[in-house]
Amino acid sequence: MAEVLVLVDHEGGAVRKPTLELLTLARRLGDPVALATGPGARATAGTLARHGAVRVLVCEDERFGQYLVVPELDALTSAHEAVGPVAVLVPSSGEGRETAARLALRTGSGLITDAVDIEPGNSDGDGDGEGPVVVQSVFAGSFTTRSRVTRGIPVITVKPNSAPVEEAPTGAVAEDLAVVFSDPATAARITERAPRAASGRPELAEAAIVVSGGRGVGSADSFAVIEALADALGAAVGASRAAVDSGWYPHSHQVGQTGKSVSPQLYIASGISGAIQHRAGMQTSKTIVAVNKDPEAPIFDLADYGVVGDLHTVLPQLTDDINHRKN
Repeated sequence: MAEVLVLVDHEGGAVRKPTLELLTLARRLGDPVALATGPGARATAGTLARHGAVRVLVCEDERFGQYLVVPELDALTSAHEAVGPVAVLVPSSGEGRETAARLALRTGSGLITDAVDIEPGNSDGDGDGEGPVVVQSVFAGSFTTRSRVTRGIPVITVKPNSAPVEEAPTGAVAEDLAVVFSDPATAARITERAPRAASGRPELAEAAIVVSGGRGVGSADSFAVIEALADALGAAVGASRAAVDSGWYPHSHQVGQTGKSVSPQLYIASGISGAIQHRAGMQTSKTIVAVNKDPEAPIFDLADYGVVGDLHTVLPQLTDDINHRKN
């Protein structure tokens, strides 16, 4: 059966959820072959095999921890040459999109970014059915497109929360991959790392539930009502550009065209008007709930459920009710 190359996103051997989603999508197209690089790569094999990888290629060379994306690009290139895949799937993070774009350039292949679904190709006998069909949400979520790469091996980045995580155990074990590193691999060294302060909440881009606050929150201190609801739901906290620009919440939590794109099962927009810049980063959410005092706010055109009211009244009541039901 055809093989699909999947780039693994992990932290010290702990595989991140978007990679497990990629394995689900990859099984629609063929047999998933996972590539894990960097410290702890070998430790990912058990998790990857449990979720459908038929092979797990690993390389733990020290260069992966010392330099920027080129060493991983070189590893992906070496895996591409060794496997001869029918498609390459990469998590749609900032680093993932850069790596995917560079691989597409190296291999002379077409690139599709920020996919929200992948459908198997259908052979219709006229040469137009080759390759997977990639679904994207474009123009701030106003349109859904279906595209197919027409040159080379499709290189596709996929947004988190685009597919379910499904177990499909195999007997795969870690296999060492011989990587040929290029000269640019050591051109830009990482000189310092600073760990992100732990909040105890899920990573924003990967979270199944996101509670976001906007200008209507009113102040940095008032973001406590957003955080309280997020903690009650086990959710991540997001913020609109207006809230971030006002200094009320860190830029790392900004949702929107110039921030992070999220696609959770549930998105709660609190005090957010619904400007197109914000919609571009959250419109693919499965269910959207909006809380706003202005009944004419554009966010209500997008929401599945809307509450016209003061978030400082609505959210604490919702938080108390959720906590009461949990207890």
